[in-house]
Amino acid sequence: MTMREHNARPCLMQAWEHHENQLAHWLRAQTHDEPLAQDLLHEVFIRAMHQDERFCNITNTKAWLFRVAGNLVIDQARKRTTLALPAMDDIEQKQLGDTTVDNLTNCLPRVLNELEPKDSDILKACDIHGMTQQQYANQHELSLPAVKSRLQRARTKLRQQLTSSCKVILDENQKVCCFTPRD
Repeated sequence: MTMREHNARPCLMQAWEHHENQLAHWLRAQTHDEPLAQDLLHEVFIRAMHQDERFCNITNTKAWLFRVAGNLVIDQARKRTTLALPAMDDIEQKQLGDTTVDNLTNCLPRVLNELEPKDSDILKACDIHGMTQQQYANQHELSLPAVKSRLQRARTKLRQQLTSSCKVILDENQKVCCFTPRD
């Protein structure tokens, strides 16, 4: 431990002791997800530690900690994407019975496996497992526009495959009204 770290720790630890519980409660209320709230709480602490002795110069440590936490909550919300199946983009859940939706989702794994591996891979990674397009681009050494384009093409192919394999039928408003599962 350097002398600088040693000097910063009492300031940080005192502020953390005073505000940790309040901050943890606020993060739980914001995220509605205990593990995520704990992860964000730890990230706030790490960011405070990175301030070293500058942390001791912060006039309102509570405001600083909550501002950092708020920014992390916003960043996390931006990362989270809930993407619907392309064939179901315009469907209102109320118009479909739960059994219709459940049955249609049973068709999805088979249809995904019928797609080319590159299309299936990007759909599973981004639309099902929640990987961001930027993360996918980095992992596969692609540009973000290339990933966006590939994902759009894969969604179109998935829509076509769902329509043909599961015999999805659209009503006059272009909403899914029914389908015939394939054996």
